[in-house]
Amino acid sequence: MNAEQGGGRGPDSGPGAGGGRDRGGRGQGPARSRSGRGGPPREERVAPARLVAYDVLAAVRTDEAYANLLLPVRIRRAGLSKADAALATELTYGTLRRQGTYDRVIELAAGRPTSAIDPAVLDVLRLGAHQLLATRVPTHAAVNEQVALARRVEPKAAGFANAVLRTISRTSPEGWRELIAEGTRSDEERLARLESHPEWIVRAFRAALEHEGRGDELEALLAADNASPRVNLAVLPGLGADPDDLPGFEPDRYSPIGGVADDAIAAAESSEGRVRVQDEGSQLAALALTRAAPVRPGERWLDLCAGPGGKTAVLAAEAAANDAMLAANELVPARADLVRTAIAGVPLPVEVRVGDGREVDAAALGAPDGFDRVLLDAPCTGLGALRRRPEARWRKAPSDVAELTRLQGELFDAAVRALAPGGILAYVTCSPHTAETHGTLNAALQRWGGGIRQLDTQAVVQGVARHPLDLAGAPETAQLWPHRHGTDAMFVALVQRTTTDAPEAAR
Repeated sequence: MNAEQGGGRGPDSGPGAGGGRDRGGRGQGPARSRSGRGGPPREERVAPARLVAYDVLAAVRTDEAYANLLLPVRIRRAGLSKADAALATELTYGTLRRQGTYDRVIELAAGRPTSAIDPAVLDVLRLGAHQLLATRVPTHAAVNEQVALARRVEPKAAGFANAVLRTISRTSPEGWRELIAEGTRSDEERLARLESHPEWIVRAFRAALEHEGRGDELEALLAADNASPRVNLAVLPGLGADPDDLPGFEPDRYSPIGGVADDAIAAAESSEGRVRVQDEGSQLAALALTRAAPVRPGERWLDLCAGPGGKTAVLAAEAAANDAMLAANELVPARADLVRTAIAGVPLPVEVRVGDGREVDAAALGAPDGFDRVLLDAPCTGLGALRRRPEARWRKAPSDVAELTRLQGELFDAAVRALAPGGILAYVTCSPHTAETHGTLNAALQRWGGGIRQLDTQAVVQGVARHPLDLAGAPETAQLWPHRHGTDAMFVALVQRTTTDAPEAAR
């Protein structure tokens, strides 16, 4: 927490209340050297971890990069020690998760909206706010290094950054929470500010929890989204990987193939594809399909939207162990390559088709009579994985939902058409938004009528899990939650095809 917890003050006492700075202090005049003499200033040292964190934030902002993909690359490139890598990770993810809250703090401290601050300088201030309000970094270190970083980014903004950060440091985190909650017009707006989620996502989460009769869990869910999850592993079954060989391995509470280890990334990288980084909820979703019913030798399975391949790898390992065949489809060629990499350690030939999942031909993929099991891990808003991909909360909009639910419905129909009579479909989303879960499912059930029937998904998931799960709602669907289960918010619904003909509405 902040090392200098002084008295509170309102936004009119911030550095923006007086002078005429614009866009992050660009009107302050030339920078001077630390000695007070004219000429170019001496470049101040900035810790490598802070430089890496800033570079990733900048790439997320300007190039729509994904922090979880870019950060490991930047850490390796910078040659960071284990301690510095941990600091860079905390600064990057913590800042992205709390960006909405920090922006409001910065606005109050600066006396101006964030839209009036240079975006690069704003990234520096966000990093500083996180260090001051949510870490044990000493105040002087947080302020001085961020000011030095601001000077590198925009020399004229150093004084502005110094003033804003020192203003932030003089109020405790609890004091800032009180200040940013003032004047909110609804509970959703209050929670959006305090828990750093767009207001529309807060409303969507409330609706999803209320659908289960658990609306009182909303604040716990938002807090769980802002907590740093441990890296979770999947030890692919039947490939000879021994969890006991992984230092510090602790089995997952629910997934029978998952766990955490002391150095999960190293364990995965050295396993030749037999151990993978994968969320526990994703493992349960894939296993719900493969273990929904006993596997008959020769079964044919399809992963319809396979990229990047984590669930495909679980399916492949399960198929290899049960003498089944697996095919995979992925629209984007680069993601199809990721699928091939993901399954490289599994001794099973898997055809990976590149193409639109809505146009899959089962016969062309070796299933002339249809597939016995199909996984539809549908494209979605990804609101269930915000703790792992925090930047997603700032990139999505309510307008995305309508387009995605239309696509989900079309893929759902294609998946059922690809099933053999009696075949099972697992409809999975990494989003708890009711339009993407129950909305898409119920619309498909209406289109197909008696052509498909729902299975007791909760019973299947409970049968897979090591320990009983606290699941709510109707038994035909299973919704996992970060705050309740420690997993991403995965939604799973199992349905079975009962007829050979598709109704006109689903063709």
